[in-house]
This record gives sequence, C-alpha cells and structure tokens, in this order.
Amino acid sequence: MVIRETPQGVIERPRSAVIRDGLGVGVAVGLSGFAFGVTAAGSGISVLQACALSLLVFTGASQFALVGALAAGGNPFTAAAGAFFLGTRNAFYGLRLSQLLALPKAVRPLAAHWVIDETTAVALAQPGRKSARLGFTVTGLTLYVLWNLTTLLGALGAEAIGDTTVWGLDAAGPAVFLALLAPMVKGPTERAVAALALVLGLGLLPVLPSGVPVLIAALAAPAVLWMKGRRS
Repeated sequence: MVIRETPQGVIERPRSAVIRDGLGVGVAVGLSGFAFGVTAAGSGISVLQACALSLLVFTGASQFALVGALAAGGNPFTAAAGAFFLGTRNAFYGLRLSQLLALPKAVRPLAAHWVIDETTAVALAQPGRKSARLGFTVTGLTLYVLWNLTTLLGALGAEAIGDTTVWGLDAAGPAVFLALLAPMVKGPTERAVAALALVLGLGLLPVLPSGVPVLIAALAAPAVLWMKGRRS
C-alpha cells in the first residue's frame, strides 16, 4: 500500500484505502438495522416510530436498549433513561473528534449526528486529518443510509409476519448487540466488567422493574476500575 506524505509532513493513506475501510464498516454494521426494525416492531413500536428513532437518534446500542426495555414491559421513562445513559459515550467521542477533524462550524451540528462508535473508530485509525475526515464521512454516510433503510425493511417485514416471538425474531436485537460487543471483551479488565455486569443485570432482573437492572449493571465498569486502582 502506498502512503503519501503531505507538504506539512503528515502521512496520509490513499483515498481508495480509506474509502474501502469506511464502506466496509458502514455496510457491515448498517445491515444490522434490519434486526432493530424487527425488534422495534416486536416491542409494539410502529413502523413510523421505529424509522423516526433511526433517523433522529441513530445510535444502535441506545435504540436496542430502548425497545428492549419497552418490550419487557418497562416504564417508558426508565427505558429512555437507559438509552440516554448509553448514548452519553458519544459526547466523549465528540470531544476527541472535534480536535482531530477540525470541521467548519457550519457543518459541526450535522457531523455531530454521525458521531458513533464506528465513525469514531475509522476516523481515529487514520494517520492524518484529511484521511480522518474522509473516513468519517464515508462511514457515516454509508451507515446512516443503510441503517435507516434496513430499519424500515425490518419493521415492515416484522409487521407483515405478525408475532415475532413465534419466529424467534425477538432475539435478533440482543444477538446483534452481543455480536458487536464480543470483540471488545479481550483483556482481563473487560472480562471482569462483562462478568460483573451480567451478574448484576440477571440478579436484579426478578426484583426490579424492566430497564432498571441495565442501568445498575452499567456501574460494573467504574466498580471494576476502582478495584483495579486500589490494587495497583
């Protein structure tokens, strides 16, 4: 692979390589919107509401958390709180990307809507600002279009076949969510967080309202980091 150096001394990757990375991530994750559409329809959300969530919220983990809590009979405010809590990580991504991309002020509000896990990962993997901007844009555009299109198809398909539990499609959302998380659980710290979150979530599920256990399970990360800090 040829790597080009700019007059400022910054090494940039070829445009074709950056575009290929962005398209690959965008297509792979964008197709998961079908699972969200199916899950949303199975939880009682209308096709219009499911599409509005993908258009306006556009962060998969938060969307799955919201419809999952609603499907389990959770309070809408509790479900929304869980979704909001998961979505706050994008604000921290934005702080890093604002320095890296240095976009004009006029386009920052629009770009902020695309600040998610995948666009951040592709942008940060680039060696220079020009490549990072291109990777962010290609990934964001591809993922946004496909995610919304497959959400519509999934919701329409689930509505057409009726009860999604008969077909086992109600498990599609959690399965996709676990598939996205699995590659991130590598080191001992990540495994400890995952194990503690699993114990908290499943242990509190029978005694707390739907949506609350996932909020408490989120405390696993700071708890494990605190214990690790004390040991070191």
